[in-house]
Amino acid sequence: MLTRDDNELLSRVGPGTPTGQMLRQYWLPCLPSADLPDADGAPARVRLLGEDLIAWRQTDDSVGLMQNSCPHRGASLFFGRNEENGLRCVYHGWKFDTEGNCVDMPNEPAESNFKHKIKATAYQTRERSGVIWAYMGPLANPPELPYLEWNLVPTEQVQISVRLQECNWVQAVEGGIDSSHVGFLHKWFGDERNERGVSNMYRATDLQPRFEVADTDYGVLIGARREAGDEGYYWRITQFLLPFYSMIPPQGVNPAIGGHAWVPMDDETTATWTVGWHPTDAINATNRNQNLSQTMRLVEQYGLDPNVAGVLPATTQPGGKWRPVANPRNDYMLNQQVQREKLFCGIVVGRTQDQAMQESMGPIYDRTKEHLGASDTAIIRVRRRWINSAIALRDQGTPPPGALEPQAYHVRSVSQVMKRDVVWAEEARRLMGVQPGKPIYAV
Repeated sequence: MLTRDDNELLSRVGPGTPTGQMLRQYWLPCLPSADLPDADGAPARVRLLGEDLIAWRQTDDSVGLMQNSCPHRGASLFFGRNEENGLRCVYHGWKFDTEGNCVDMPNEPAESNFKHKIKATAYQTRERSGVIWAYMGPLANPPELPYLEWNLVPTEQVQISVRLQECNWVQAVEGGIDSSHVGFLHKWFGDERNERGVSNMYRATDLQPRFEVADTDYGVLIGARREAGDEGYYWRITQFLLPFYSMIPPQGVNPAIGGHAWVPMDDETTATWTVGWHPTDAINATNRNQNLSQTMRLVEQYGLDPNVAGVLPATTQPGGKWRPVANPRNDYMLNQQVQREKLFCGIVVGRTQDQAMQESMGPIYDRTKEHLGASDTAIIRVRRRWINSAIALRDQGTPPPGALEPQAYHVRSVSQVMKRDVVWAEEARRLMGVQPGKPIYAV
């Protein structure tokens, strides 16, 4: 249970808030590159850490990101003309470059130097592996982008999607790093999915994992230990990487790897990035469609809406391309017959199962009312790292862990059976280092 003050500290991300300032020390995923496909194309509305912004792809293919409101009289730059490496407000013609400088002011006298006195809020961007990143922090020369493996492999080895969640970022992250819910929320009845693969067998037969945690330079190692009979323990070791990343432990031989980023749009809205990547191979149709095929079999069997995993028609609002069809207004398309016969929760799409639980807690959950148990060990530790990092930055100016060390993120998650006398965290650190061009083995 958190105090009301700590809950407020964690949940609020706007300018000037302790957690908002902490998050601004990191490079943040801003938009998929596909959302800005064309040079000199249409600008896009962005909401990030409570700020309304406009992104545009320039003539030279670089990306600008600046405040939505024109510094002149506040008209939205979403309606601006994207031309000749700048964004021009259509109200009075003021034009801005990617650094927020006013480079043209055609409604002022030619001899005026007024444009040189105008500076809009603008943020640095980088682009790699299909993602546009934003840096909203104080450094004129920020560090490199984080060495997340999916941010370094060729684009064809990465698959990225984004969905909009109607809840605070903290409860979304906490759902993602909670391994104990897997045996319940995502449970299938009488289906080969519960038995396929060694790791699924361990997770299906031991519903009471023992949790241990260990701090790292960039976050927390989260070990969920299950019984593996004479072989020892099955350890499912999740990486939590500050400020909001997770890596899902892989399964099988030479698997694709998965992870998430929960990026706060504002206090009550989160952009949930789902990333899949393969260290050596292109992400193929089998990788992409394995979970979807499970869903579509249920759709066919029970006569469900075939668009259950889709998104609503796009709008130009922030996150307007990312709104799921299954959402609070249709109870996430819960099907009671499916719940009785096939799925513990009755919601057929895996990611929607998580989203439903996280959003059902309300826009910002009141953590003074919760009752945490042993299975919440990881959540308790991650909260403490967030709070300590935000307070250290606010009170001592100490940069948060990993913000200035992009190479620290060059790690993988781990799924292994280990002998009972093995120190799990030490063994995990031995196994989790990325070897570029080398596949990963997991059980």
